Amino acid sequence: MDSGVETPREISVKEITADTDTRDILENARKMGVERDFDDKFIVDVDSHHVETESWAEMAEYIEDEVIRFQAVDHLTNRTGSPPYGLNGDLALRYQDVGGRVIHQGKRGEKVEGSSVHRDVVLAQRAYETMGVDYTVVFPTQLLNLGTHPQYHMEGVLATAYNRWFADRILKDDPKLGAMIYLPFGDAELACKTVEEFADNDSVIGFMITSVRHKPVHHNRYMKLYGLMQEVGKPLGFHAGYYWADEWTKQINQFGAMHALSFVWCNVVHMTNWVWNGIPEKFPELKTIWIESGLAWVPWLMQRLDHTYLMRQSEAPLLKKLPSEYMREMFYTSQPLETDHPRALASTFEMIDAPNSLLYASDWPHWDFDTPSVIWDMPGLSEEDKLKIMGLNAAKLFNLEVPKGMQGAAK
Repeated sequence: MDSGVETPREISVKEITADTDTRDILENARKMGVERDFDDKFIVDVDSHHVETESWAEMAEYIEDEVIRFQAVDHLTNRTGSPPYGLNGDLALRYQDVGGRVIHQGKRGEKVEGSSVHRDVVLAQRAYETMGVDYTVVFPTQLLNLGTHPQYHMEGVLATAYNRWFADRILKDDPKLGAMIYLPFGDAELACKTVEEFADNDSVIGFMITSVRHKPVHHNRYMKLYGLMQEVGKPLGFHAGYYWADEWTKQINQFGAMHALSFVWCNVVHMTNWVWNGIPEKFPELKTIWIESGLAWVPWLMQRLDHTYLMRQSEAPLLKKLPSEYMREMFYTSQPLETDHPRALASTFEMIDAPNSLLYASDWPHWDFDTPSVIWDMPGLSEEDKLKIMGLNAAKLFNLEVPKGMQGAAK
């Protein structure tokens, strides 16, 4: 199969615009990878993104409901406006490019010509090849707010269409791309059917709950879902996002401040309910990953929950150990890695057992993305620990094969 991976080319960049090639934007990342010999290191990017609304016309054809499918296609051909029909969205996304000064996803205008694979595949390949990444997990972008859709049924309709389109049109064209498929968590029965549908798809390495929602993860309606995922043997991720319409965040007047809190708060609430209600005891083999909320919140929550639990253990009768001990056994993605306070970060790494729990993530192409060098250049980590964080932990968690000749490959 033609992978569609393009050949190297001369790069000369004077100004980055919405039409600039991904490889040009990431040229410094490429140079850093060469300097650090990333070619012989297995690197897994556990969180990158594509802009699914650019392919909304294709995805709309996968909508099962004939009326909604017609309206979606009609909107794309006869209407204007954003977001496209059916998708709720917070227009604060316009702030992601930092007021026009940093443009990565405001418009993916770069040229893609003569490729045998989908445009989204080509853009993903340009990013992972330039950063030296060997396997990339791709998530949607605008759909991360779908859990707050005012029309209950639309999450299931759009998530199902998106999952099938993504598997058919994107994942099948490149074995270096994987997905944690979107679980329509608002409908527990449909979420179970989603797990069953994609359980045997090798490119689906896990399942994802979008954290921006107001659903109690410990509710009895989800126990069948968690049991099914544990049986399938693929991990569950909670992908954070921002939500400026929450009663708390509505008080904040600037995007940056809201962004700093909202990405964290949704996972704080879900983690608290997950641990306090003993879900890890009910499903001890179900691995969980907390995605795109950084790390600074984790030791804070460990301390808060441990402190209260030791005074009120009767309220968490299923727990057999401290909340922090359960949290230490979970997995966390690195982005955004809060490196501004090195001593605090070192303490965080110790509390979460980072060499065994941390997974590298770029969050490309978002404005605050991290290249693999962020992990490799970090002081206080051994080379063995860096290799685990950059890819070997993910290889073990997702059952990925490390290519022969790379550090960490099976002998």
